[in-house]
Amino acid sequence: MLKCPNCGSKDIGKIGSHQYYCWSCFIELAVNGDKMSVYQVEEDGTLSSLDDLFFEEEVPQVHAN
Repeated sequence: MLKCPNCGSKDIGKIGSHQYYCWSCFIELAVNGDKMSVYQVEEDGTLSSLDDLFFEEEVPQVHAN
């Protein structure tokens, strides 16, 4: 089960083949293999990376079921 790295919620929806959306804190997650990227959805629909806020040295491994 995928958990949001921001709020810890399991209320995650799949919006693409490797993309997920947290319905609790409204961020988008992209999973590529064992790496995850976190994005804020802007008002105009563009994505701003939040990886520098969540992952200092190494992007965590993800095990999505």
